[in-house]
Amino acid sequence: MRYFTQLLLLLTLCCYTHAQSYQSAETTAYIKKYHKTAIREMYQYKIPASITLAQGILESASGKSDLAIKANNHFGIKCSGDYSGKKYYKDDDKKNDCFRCYIHADESFRDHSIFLTKPRYADLFKLKTTDYKGWAKGLKAAGYATNPKYPSLLIEIIEQNNLSEYDKNPEKYISKKEAEDYSLLKGKLSPEGSLKENVVIAPAVKRNKINGVKCIQIKQGDTFYSLSKQLGMSIEELKRINDFPSNYTLKTGEFLFIEEKKKKNKDFDTHTASQGETWLSISQLYGIQKDRLKKMNKAKGESIPAGKIIRLH
Repeated sequence: MRYFTQLLLLLTLCCYTHAQSYQSAETTAYIKKYHKTAIREMYQYKIPASITLAQGILESASGKSDLAIKANNHFGIKCSGDYSGKKYYKDDDKKNDCFRCYIHADESFRDHSIFLTKPRYADLFKLKTTDYKGWAKGLKAAGYATNPKYPSLLIEIIEQNNLSEYDKNPEKYISKKEAEDYSLLKGKLSPEGSLKENVVIAPAVKRNKINGVKCIQIKQGDTFYSLSKQLGMSIEELKRINDFPSNYTLKTGEFLFIEEKKKKNKDFDTHTASQGETWLSISQLYGIQKDRLKKMNKAKGESIPAGKIIRLH
């Protein structure tokens, strides 16, 4: 009997070492905080919300890694290509590796989506958004990660936390208005999640919405002059509705509103200011008029101390 008990204990320990748990209070909190962001990216970029969340959980230790805390970088994206934004340095593949630094975690999620639109990941977009196993294996096959266990780790995270539910029934977790606001692919997805035939996704000027307000994302080479011609709006009007000063220069990747921003944001209660944020950058992030944002928060100057809680409605 004693031998049997010892054998049972040994088998239990063996199983425990091979099956890691990804269920924790931190992971639950991470999912609660970012599931709508992942669903938004799925609507706009056709990347399963479960995959985005699982990668974020794995790469950022559920938002608790130094990179996530200090740089709002949840996916370990480095300073490659033509990146010219803020940078964060830490030892990784080499000493003092350069990583992208974001003002807000949402920017990290968007950059992750854009990163996956590279040609080497093209085969992934032939899969349905409900095929999280295919996506997990496809990411590894396309060279996203070198760890041979990367697909199984993502699948474990998804299945332990039932993340595939966000792929299958996203409308249960966002409002109808949010679905309309999020969706560049609205009406262009089949019930199974695959793209319908003969659909043109990318117009000359890609339109989006933040807080229900139409906007576009600035591409390299865009200028106020070129966009004013494409949009049929004056340069002065574009600067006014975005609260930009007269000498403002557009930055690649930022969002430009093409209609009046709103007086408040109903989807988010507060925002915690990070180092370097301004009333303008926060007003753009949430689609709120800068003057109204300052008035809500009884702000007189332009500086915002890091850590300040900003009211959004």
